[in-house]
Amino acid sequence: MRQPRRRMRRRELASRLRLHPAQAVAFGFALAIAVGTILLLTPIAKAGPGGASFVEALFTATSAVCVTGLVVVDTPTFWTPFGQVVILGLIQLGGLGIMIFASLIGLLLARRISVRSRMYAAAEAKVLGLDDVRGVVRGIVGISLMVEAALFVVLFLRFLLGYGYSIGDAAWHGAFHAVSSFNNAGFALYSDSLMGFVADPLICLPIAAAIILGGLGFPVIMQLRKELRHPLHWTMNTRLVLWATAVLLVAGSVYITVIEWDNPATLGSLPPWVRVMAGFFQSVQTRTAGFNSIDIGAMHDETWLGMDILMFIGGGPASTAGGIKVTTFAVLFFIMLTELRGEGAVNIFGKRLSRAVHRQAITVVLIAVAAVISGTGAVMLLTGENLDNALFETVSAFGTVGMSTGITADLSEPAQLVLVVMMFLGRLGPLTLGSAIALRERRILYELPKERPAIG
Repeated sequence: MRQPRRRMRRRELASRLRLHPAQAVAFGFALAIAVGTILLLTPIAKAGPGGASFVEALFTATSAVCVTGLVVVDTPTFWTPFGQVVILGLIQLGGLGIMIFASLIGLLLARRISVRSRMYAAAEAKVLGLDDVRGVVRGIVGISLMVEAALFVVLFLRFLLGYGYSIGDAAWHGAFHAVSSFNNAGFALYSDSLMGFVADPLICLPIAAAIILGGLGFPVIMQLRKELRHPLHWTMNTRLVLWATAVLLVAGSVYITVIEWDNPATLGSLPPWVRVMAGFFQSVQTRTAGFNSIDIGAMHDETWLGMDILMFIGGGPASTAGGIKVTTFAVLFFIMLTELRGEGAVNIFGKRLSRAVHRQAITVVLIAVAAVISGTGAVMLLTGENLDNALFETVSAFGTVGMSTGITADLSEPAQLVLVVMMFLGRLGPLTLGSAIALRERRILYELPKERPAIG
């Protein structure tokens, strides 16, 4: 009798120690940040004597793994080539997803993926079933490398032939910005980001295209690759992402361009066609990429407000982008539209929306709003910054965007640590982080009587 009891106790202990898939994702990102911080703390990672401070290394590692792009030090001058390679590796790791990367290693070494590894990969890639995870992992890695390679070729040739870079410099700059672009990271090897290329369509437009692709999400890209000519076969997720992305890109481009058109510190001094391109480029960056071709700190407050909203919404689910996701925004829009029409069910593109999705969308938004308000308030209390600057930096961190009004490096270390938390929360997603904290789901086998409070 003792042997069976011992086995049962061991099984119970093992089941308690096992991580929920969402917990494993959170742990994986935290571990990657810790390793990145240690590597960036080494003297060979920093240019000049001494090493980086703990906060500098932690902030940079978190920004890279969470593919944000906010920096407290100047990337091209503060970090050595070794440090920049570490940052590039962290960006790629964070973009692919820790659990997807781990599953890839297991696939290459053992030619198989365990059920638990499939669950981890499914949680990271937002896959509903487990049978297709192997194909999803291969597809994600293949798409990432394909897009990055294509952008690398374009940037390499442009830097080499258009700007006279050496072959080595052109290759390094092309590779770094290709990976940073597709992964929506926003790290650049120039102190002014991409402001020096504001009038160069061969730099700005390919980078913008890679950012848009990365922000669509891997499920959407993979379905478009298979069924591009059969839109009737597209899932609701694909249609929502494409519809919302198009609307937000156009609206953001028009909004930024119109408001900043006569601002001499941003668009006002540029030729008309460059103004249009720069306005479009900055609208793309609010998809959580974070590059800038014009001075963000010199923009009007009204522009910042519009960019706050776009950064908060972010990109597609299971993408390299952050924010609450365009699908969450679209779902809430259709819920509102349904309520205004007085209809009973939310119907989108000829299909009825599950009520569970209603709750998930509302939960994500409320948690995100609470996080942004808390982070903004903390930054204001710790630094004395005004609401506009503090809100922009906090939303940029939570949305894993990386654009800044120019105050990030000057913030106090406690305020910078607040932004670290915002980046971590924003990369994982409020719902993923919340489910990671909950050890198990609670199933209630009864229902209470209904009662309706007054609303509005």
